[in-house]
Amino acid sequence: MSSDATPGSDRSFLFVLGSSRADGNSELLAREAAAHLPAGVRQRWVDLNRLDLPDFQDGRHEADHRPGGVEEELLRATVEATDVVIVSPLYWYSLSAQTKRYLDYWSGWLNVPDSDFKECMAGGTLWGVTVMSDDDHAVADGLVTGLSLSAAYLRMRFGGVLTGTGSRPGRVRADARAMTDAKTFFEREAPFARFPYEEPAGVGA
Repeated sequence: MSSDATPGSDRSFLFVLGSSRADGNSELLAREAAAHLPAGVRQRWVDLNRLDLPDFQDGRHEADHRPGGVEEELLRATVEATDVVIVSPLYWYSLSAQTKRYLDYWSGWLNVPDSDFKECMAGGTLWGVTVMSDDDHAVADGLVTGLSLSAAYLRMRFGGVLTGTGSRPGRVRADARAMTDAKTFFEREAPFARFPYEEPAGVGA
């Protein structure tokens, strides 16, 4: 795990890289967006492909599980961040296997004794960055919905997903719209995520 920390800001971004390829297009787009964060904002980058993290085992109905080693470090990095950025290429119209495994671990952390995972995540902001081979970014709607509903479950804000087009290495740099959007992506408003059946704030008050 790498960290680029500059004192002077209350915000702390955790970038979770979920590609099976180093320096992939999604990471390139995320780093372009991160380059335009204010200087005082702390950044931490985690490459899931480089972590010795086993497949998630659901132990909710077994003896108490307490994370250790890599899992404990990843849990700590997650809850310490005010902003979590999921960086994953679009694989079969959804998240990569590495990224999905990370989110599956969230399910386990909800039940770790004294972790208060849900309370720690509430009020934070979830973002997404994804690059796909298709020019029509509507094909990523499933990925966007999955992240939005995950944020809603944890009562987090959702800043949306920065999308780009690119298949071959570095190809996203030719997507002028994506590279332009990256410059102001983290400046956008991030409202609290809601399930489809929830009324917007203020309705019926």
